[in-house]
Amino acid sequence: MDNKQDILELLRSVARGQTTPEDALLSLKEEPFADLDYAKIDFHRSIRQGAAEVIYGAGKTPEQIVGIVKAMGERNCRNILVTRIGQEAAEELAAAVPVQYHPIPKLAIAFPEERPLRGRIVVATGGTSDMAVAEEAALTAEAMGNQVIRLYDVGVAGLHRLLASLDELMSARCVVAVAGMEGALASVIGGFVDCPVIAVPTSVGYGASFGGLSALLSMLNSCASGCSVVNIDNGFGAGYLASMINQMEGIKEEER
Repeated sequence: MDNKQDILELLRSVARGQTTPEDALLSLKEEPFADLDYAKIDFHRSIRQGAAEVIYGAGKTPEQIVGIVKAMGERNCRNILVTRIGQEAAEELAAAVPVQYHPIPKLAIAFPEERPLRGRIVVATGGTSDMAVAEEAALTAEAMGNQVIRLYDVGVAGLHRLLASLDELMSARCVVAVAGMEGALASVIGGFVDCPVIAVPTSVGYGASFGGLSALLSMLNSCASGCSVVNIDNGFGAGYLASMINQMEGIKEEER
């Protein structure tokens, strides 16, 4: 069984007398991972964590990516995220399975499937140059079933651009603030909202930014309460965490 809903339906089937306990046990004992020699696919991750395994494309051959995705698709995994995948590898993947490819963040979604979007996550950037990382965060969150509002190029060099979007920020359950240079955007947003802010430093900037280290240290030293920080350029990690916050148990709402 590959996801929580499958297991829940199996248990309900046993309760209704449609499935014997022995047959249910056999289904649950299915191998929880597939060994492809070059990868061991964790099919039970969605049961433990609520989301299927995500494929990090950088460093893998196109053939390896295709093999992993096809194996996951055969087990009914959908909206499979492949991060940091180049154009050539994405084209080979698209020739083998249904794929949506987004070239700016270099992110592919295999076996795409529409799903209800819950809550509200805002993804904001300091500048247009931060969009690759921001789109990785936004698309990750959307693939996991979250409504995402994008506020791009609202950095502190023109604070009026951010202030014009306070309604969107203040109605969010979580904000992902993506910025390079000095990374001040996260602190500014953190001073306006009552929800968690996930700060994402980017490697955008001139020499003394040290490939995003300056923004990282600035965000780590934020005086705004409620800010946490992920690694440099880690849009995926921010989008995943924002999804977990947005979909926490106990939050009741109508699906959109």
